[in-house]
Amino acid sequence: MSEDEVSAFWGLARVHARLNSAPSYFGPTTLEVVPPPAWSFGDSAEQADELLGLVLDGTKTATASALRDYESEDEPLPEKGALSILLDGAGHPQALIEVTDVRVVPFDEVDEQFAVLEGEGDLSLAYWRDEHRRFFTSVGSADFDDAMSVVLEQFQVVYRSDRSDPGPLRP
Repeated sequence: MSEDEVSAFWGLARVHARLNSAPSYFGPTTLEVVPPPAWSFGDSAEQADELLGLVLDGTKTATASALRDYESEDEPLPEKGALSILLDGAGHPQALIEVTDVRVVPFDEVDEQFAVLEGEGDLSLAYWRDEHRRFFTSVGSADFDDAMSVVLEQFQVVYRSDRSDPGPLRP
């Protein structure tokens, strides 16, 4: 991922998503100076591309993370309205997303509706649990158990780099 590429993407995204609406006499806003965090889904380039594709086609509108990962890195939880730049498997910025909802629940209380919002596999809760159990275990969660707290995030795409229509996606 190149910082210049992310900055260029951010420059386009914030204009097309109408995020720079403050009058210029106020001076530059934080949104004009500091791009949001840039990251990719999954634990491989292939998975990043696959999950990004689901986001871009509208199938995937949610994601789940282990709460302990936020705690161990001393990172704040995502908040409604937070923006992120999604990268593809090669580290190139492809979409700007906005968090629309965040909640923390035990792994075994994730419901079928959330599994559908994640948009993966056959969209069933059984698939979601199997894949997330595998993922959480593979990324160093030897202490995984079904009561583990997970952060459930819902989001919407507010700008995508491959759009032919440069208008905003925001309502």
